[in-house]
Formats: sequence, C-alpha cells, structure tokens
Amino acid sequence: MNLLLFPGAGSSRTHSSLLAIEAAVAPMRVTRADFPYRKAGRKAPDRPPVLLQTVRDEAAPLLAGGLVLGGRSMGGRMCSMVVADADDPLPARGLVLISYPLHPPGKPDSLRVEHLPRITVPCLFIHGTRDAFGTPEQLQHWTATIPGKVTHHWIEGRAHDLKGCDAVIASTVAGWISALG
Repeated sequence: MNLLLFPGAGSSRTHSSLLAIEAAVAPMRVTRADFPYRKAGRKAPDRPPVLLQTVRDEAAPLLAGGLVLGGRSMGGRMCSMVVADADDPLPARGLVLISYPLHPPGKPDSLRVEHLPRITVPCLFIHGTRDAFGTPEQLQHWTATIPGKVTHHWIEGRAHDLKGCDAVIASTVAGWISALG
C-alpha cells in the first residue's frame, strides 16, 4: 500500500506532521507532495481545478499498489474532493484528513461539504477541539453524511495548526492505516 500526503495552504511537503507520519508508517511507501504554487515559490494557492489535477497526477503512479491519501487542511480537502468526484472518482483505499477545513474561520455558513456524501472509502479525521475551521459538533454533523466508515480522533484543546501534536497525529494515522489491512 502507498500513502500520498499533501500540506495545507500555508505550508509545504516538509511540514513536521507529514514528516512524522512518514516515519511512523515506515516501511510503507510515502509520497509527500507540493502543489504547483508552492513549487513556484508563490504563497497564494492555485485555483481548485489545478489543485485537483495535481492530486490526480501525483496519485496515478501509486494506485496499482493500493493508495491511501490525504493531508492537512486544504491538502486533505482536495484529496477528499478527488475521491468523491461524481464523474471520475479516484479509487483510493482510504482518506486521512487532518484539520479538515469545514468552513473558513468565522464563516460557518460557507460550508465545504457538498462532496462529502459521495465519499465511500474509510476516512480518518484528526481534528483539534478548538479548530476555528469547524467545531467537533459541526464536523460530526457533516461527516455523518459520508456513507463510508468514518473515524474521528479529537485532540483536546488544540486549534487548527495542531502545534506540538505531531507524535499523536503520526501514531493515530499509523494505527488507522494498519487496521485498514
């Protein structure tokens, strides 16, 4: 099995959580990928079609061995959208979604949930209980629309960045992937 991970909008493939996950799941093959804007040295994310195509391009050579994909915040969201694509869903074995950005901070009515009911693979959501991008109650409400198996792991008192929680994140991901079989 292969693991493909993407960073959040403000970070890169060298984010400490992604590195910790890679170490925790060894010797599994892990690819930590950057989006084009990051590779070009820009700070503003590319438009969604570019981000989604990047996920597809990075995933393509990894599918044959079985693929779990995901990442932090925007990176995980893009992966979930590709897996849930109504016309051409990416055939992943599971999704790892760390600090899923349910809505922009302070804008709970601007939800990013329309694709969730089309996700049929097992999902792991790792989320801080003080995340401004979605409360635990909001996340549980919307992830209940996912027909696939959903696992939540809450990190008490932590915000969206989950700073200082790399070891917990990595061991949680490693255990969940191991249980996927």
